[in-house]
Amino acid sequence: MPKLKVDGIEVEVPQGATVLQACEAAGKEIPRFCYHERLSIAGNCRMCLVEVKPGPPKPQASCALPAADNQEVRTDSAMVKAAREGVMEFLLINHPLDCPICDQGGECDLQDQSLAYGRSHSRYTENKRAVTEKYMGPIIKTVMTRCIQCTRCVRFGEEVAGVEDIGAIYRGENMQITTYLEKAFKSELSGNTVDLCPVGALTHKPVAFEYRPWELRKHLSIDVTDAVGTNIRLDSRGRQVMRVLPRINEDVNEEWAHDKARYHVDGLVRRRLDRPFIRKDGKLVEASWEEAFDVVAAAARAAGSSVAAVAGDLLDCETMFAAKALLKELGSTLVESRQTGMAYDVTSLGAVAFNPTIAGVEDADAILLIGSNLRWEAPLINTRVRKAIKKGAKVFALGPEVDLTYKLEWIGNDLATLGKLPENVVQAFDGAKRPIVIVGPGALKDGFGPALALVEPMKLVRTLDDGTAWNGFGVIHTAAARMGALMLGFAQSGGIADVVAAAPKLTFFLGADEVDFSKFENSFKVFIGHHGDKGAHHADVILPGATYAEKPGTYVNLEGRVQRANRAVFAPGDAREDWTILRALSEKLGHTLPFDSFDELRAAMASDVPALGEEGLVRYEWKAPKLQTTASGPVSYPIADFYLTNAICRASPTMQRCSAELIHGEDFAEAAE
Repeated sequence: MPKLKVDGIEVEVPQGATVLQACEAAGKEIPRFCYHERLSIAGNCRMCLVEVKPGPPKPQASCALPAADNQEVRTDSAMVKAAREGVMEFLLINHPLDCPICDQGGECDLQDQSLAYGRSHSRYTENKRAVTEKYMGPIIKTVMTRCIQCTRCVRFGEEVAGVEDIGAIYRGENMQITTYLEKAFKSELSGNTVDLCPVGALTHKPVAFEYRPWELRKHLSIDVTDAVGTNIRLDSRGRQVMRVLPRINEDVNEEWAHDKARYHVDGLVRRRLDRPFIRKDGKLVEASWEEAFDVVAAAARAAGSSVAAVAGDLLDCETMFAAKALLKELGSTLVESRQTGMAYDVTSLGAVAFNPTIAGVEDADAILLIGSNLRWEAPLINTRVRKAIKKGAKVFALGPEVDLTYKLEWIGNDLATLGKLPENVVQAFDGAKRPIVIVGPGALKDGFGPALALVEPMKLVRTLDDGTAWNGFGVIHTAAARMGALMLGFAQSGGIADVVAAAPKLTFFLGADEVDFSKFENSFKVFIGHHGDKGAHHADVILPGATYAEKPGTYVNLEGRVQRANRAVFAPGDAREDWTILRALSEKLGHTLPFDSFDELRAAMASDVPALGEEGLVRYEWKAPKLQTTASGPVSYPIADFYLTNAICRASPTMQRCSAELIHGEDFAEAAE
C-alpha cells in the first residue's frame, strides 16, 4: 500500500488509489467537475490540479495520477492556486450568467467552486458562444450553453445505465453533448444524469422553474414504486412534495434512483381521494366520516366473521398489522397481499427472499435469470448485474428476450429447460464460487418449484473459502409491501384465490387497485386508499387514506431489509393516515384496537414480529419447501408498462408522458424557447 505525504500529512492508501483519493484521505478537499467516484476517469476538466514531487515542475491532474510511495503532494501552494484560478477562468469564458434563472442555482458545483477557487474578476471581453438546445425526452431539460463538457452524463449512460444514447459531437470549442439524433434518452435511470451534472446544463424538466432549493424542507423516506427499497429524500414546499432525490446507501441503491421513483410525485396531488364516499343508488356520493363508518358497521354486523382484507403494493407494515388485528377481532384470518392473483409457497420466508443481497450480486460469477425482466422489475439490481459482468460473470436467462443493457445468453422460453439445462450453463455454475439463480415474478406461478430444485445440484447454498455463508437463491418481487406482508402473515396458502373461494360478505381493500374486482361482486367492498383509481370505482364505501409521503411507516425490501420512512407532508382534505382509520373504525365496530398512537402501534407490531422492531437486514432461515419440480410452457413478464405500475404513477402527467413517448413511441412537439 503506497505511503505518501499530502501537505505534510502522511497517509497510506490502497494499491491503485489516485492522488485525489489520497488527498481526501488526508482530509483535503479537492475541487472537481469531471471526476466521480462511480464513473471511469476522464481527466478533462483539470480542476483537480495539485503539485506533486518528484515530478515535472507543473501542476498535475490528481484524479488521473496514481498514488505512489514517497510522493509529496501540495494542494495549497501558489502554483496550485494560480492553476485552479486559470482553469476556472477558462471554464467561465463561455458559461452564461444564468444563475438568477437557473434551476441548479443554490446547489451548483460551478457556483460553489468559482467562489472558492476562482478569481474575483474576469479578463474576458469577447462574445460568448451559444449552443442550440438538445431534446433529451420528457425527463431532462437541457440548456447546453451552460455545459462545461465534463462528460459525466456520457459516462453514466455507457457504464451504469448501459444505454449509449448520449455522446459528444464536434471538437474543441465547438464540442457539444447530445443524444443520438436528438431523440429521448431511453433509460429508466436517466434522471441520475441531472444529479451528476455539476452545472445547470441538465435539470429536471417536470419541475422547471417551480422552486429554489432553499425553499424546500427535506424528509428521509423509502421508495415504494418497486421492492428494492431505494433510500430517498422527499423535498417538500408547503403541502406538496416537489421532488425526490436518492440518498446514499451502498447496500441498496448506492446513490442512484430510477425515473419512476423520482418523477411520480406530481401524481401525489392529482386524482386524490380527499373525503369519504358511500354508494347510493349505484352512485358514489360524498359523506361524513360518521356516515361512512355507520354504513361499514352495518355491513360488518351483517357479515359476522365473513370478512377479508386485501393489501395493495404500496402499503406500510403498520397498516397491514392494524388491519390483521381488526380482522382477528372480527373472527377472520382472511388476509392477502398478493392482489394480482399470484400464488406461491410462503411457508419458508427464506425461499421467497432475495438471499444473495443486492450488493452481493456484484460478486457473483455465474447468474441465471428465470422469468425476470430485471430492467423493469428492479432497475437498481440490473445495474449490479452489469457490474458483475464487468468483473467476469457469465449471465444466462430464460424467458422472452428483452434488452437488459448487457450481453447475456438466452436459453429459450420454456420452463422445461430447467429440468435439463444446456451444458454450457452447467459448466459455468460448476466452476462458480458465488453462483446466483434469480427467479422473477414471471416464473413464480409455475417455475418456483423447478427453480428451487436447482439449489442442491448447483450448490447455491454453501460455505465460502473464507468461512462466510453464501445463499445464491433470490426471488424478485415488484411490490414494496410484499416482504413485510409475508413477515406479518398477510397471506393465504393459495393466494387471493383462497379469499375468493371463502366468498367474504365484507372485504377491505387497502390501497389494492390491481384486484380482479369481478370476483368480489357479492361482497360489500370498502376501499381505504388515496387515489381515485380502479379500487375506488368498484367500492361501496371509500375511506380516504394517505400516501407513503403523508405518513410514517415501515417497509421491508425484497432482500429482507427493514427500513423506516418519515412523513413529508399531510394528506389533503379529510384524508387520514390508514392506521387511524382502522383504529377509529374498530371503536365503531365495538372491537377497539389496543393502541392509540403510532408509537404504540409500532411497539405492538414489534412485539408480534420482533424482526420488524429494528432497522436492518433480516436473515431468514433457509428451508426450501418441497414443490412440484417439473414444469413446461413459456413464461411472461407481468409488467407491461414500466411507468404505469401503480395508482400514483397512473395519476402522474410525467409518468403518462414517459409511457406514451418511451414505451409507445408517440412523438411530442417541443416549443422553441
